[in-house]
Amino acid sequence: MEKLIISGQRKLNGDVHISGMKNAALPILFACALNKETCVIENVPPVSDIGTTLSILADMGVEIEYRSRNTVIINAKNFASGASSDAKVRKIRASSYLLGVELGRTGSTRVAYPGGCSFGVRPLDQHLKGFEIMGAEMSGDHGGISGSAPNGLHSGKIMLDIPSVGATVNLMLAAVLTPGTTVIGNAAREPHIVDLAVFLNSCGAEVFGAGTSEIKIVGVSELHGCTHTIIPDMIEAGTYMAAVAGTGGRVNVCNVIPKHLESIIGKLREMGVDIVEGATGVTVSSTGELKSSQITTAAYPGFPTDMHPQFSVLLCSAQGMGTVTDKIWENRFAYVEELLKMGATVTRAGNTACFAGNQKLCGAAVNATDLRGGAAMVIAALMAEGETEIGNLHYIDRGYDDLIGKLSRLGADIRRVNVDEDADFNFGAIKD
Repeated sequence: MEKLIISGQRKLNGDVHISGMKNAALPILFACALNKETCVIENVPPVSDIGTTLSILADMGVEIEYRSRNTVIINAKNFASGASSDAKVRKIRASSYLLGVELGRTGSTRVAYPGGCSFGVRPLDQHLKGFEIMGAEMSGDHGGISGSAPNGLHSGKIMLDIPSVGATVNLMLAAVLTPGTTVIGNAAREPHIVDLAVFLNSCGAEVFGAGTSEIKIVGVSELHGCTHTIIPDMIEAGTYMAAVAGTGGRVNVCNVIPKHLESIIGKLREMGVDIVEGATGVTVSSTGELKSSQITTAAYPGFPTDMHPQFSVLLCSAQGMGTVTDKIWENRFAYVEELLKMGATVTRAGNTACFAGNQKLCGAAVNATDLRGGAAMVIAALMAEGETEIGNLHYIDRGYDDLIGKLSRLGADIRRVNVDEDADFNFGAIKD
C-alpha cells in the first residue's frame, strides 16, 4: 500500500507554481473529439484523471502525442463514437462529457455511468433533460446511458434547474455542431466554463455569454484546429494558500488569476491571513494563528465546495467555534472521521459541521476519503504535532500535480512510500 509520511509543524516558505486546472482541461480534452483537425493543448496537468481521459480517447481512435510533459497534441479525425471503455469511464466523473460530444458529432451515444468521488446522489438529470429538448431520445440501462437523434440534434432553449457545471459543459459540447442557436439559461459561471468557450471559439465555434447565467451557442458546420493554454487551477492555488495559513510562513503562489480566487482570499483575510495580490500571483503570509469563521459554499463566484474540506482543517485550530455548510453536495463530510483521529472536535447536523476550534492536531494514521478530502488531510498533517501517515493516495493523485515536490520545496517534511507505478500514462517518462 502506498502512503504519504508527513512530519508536521514546519512553516512553509518560498514560491509555488500552480499547474493547469484539471476541471478546465478535462472538458477541453473531450471537446477535441468534436474536431477532425489537430489541436495542441498546453499547460495540461499530468494528474491521473487526465491520464484516464487520454486513455479513454485513445481507445476510441483519437491520436495522442506529447510535445512535453504538459503539452498534448490531439487529432480526433478517426474518433469512434460509442467505443469508450466502460471500466475507464467509471473511473472519472468527467467521462459524462462523452454524451454531449457523441451526440453532437454523430447523433448517437452510449456511455457507461461515470465515476469519480462519491458525495451522495450526483444525478445526470439536467444533462439528459437538455439533450431531450435538443431532440435526443435518452435511456438508461444497468450499465450506462444511451441516446439517439436519428435526424441530428436541433437547437433549443434550455433552462437548468440548478447552475450545474457538468450539464452546462455537456450542453455546450452538444450544441457546437448543432444547427441554429441553442440557449442555456441558469448556466454555471465557473472559470472553466469560460475556458471551454475560449477553446471552442478558437476552433471556429460561436459561443457567447460564457461566464454569465445565459450562454448562447450558434451552431457551425465544422471546427478547425487550434493551440490553447489551460487556465491555472484555482483550487490547487487555494489548497496551498490554506496550507500556508495553517502552518505559518510566507509563500508566493505563482501563475494564478487572482480574480478567480476572490472568495478564497476574502475568507482567508477574514481569518487573519495577510494576502497581497499581484497581476499573476498572490503572496500569502501567516503566523499560523487564525480567527474562526462561518463558511457556506455556493456556486461560483461564491465560496467553492472544492475548498470546504481544506478550510475545515483550519477551523480545527482557529480561535473560537467555526462552521461549514455545504449547499452543493449533500455528503461531502467523510473526511471528518479522519480529522477526529487527529484530535479534532467536530459535530455534524445535516450538511453543516461545527468545529470547536482551539484544538491541537496530532499525527495519526488516516486515509484520503476523496480528492479534496485527501488535500485536507495533507494540510492537517502539515499542521499536526508528530508524524502522520495518509493512505488512499489514488484520490489525491487525481487532481494534484507534483504535490510532494512542491511542498518539499516550500520546506515540508513529506515523502511517499511504496509508490504504485501502474498508471494509464507514465507522465514521468515524458521529458520537456
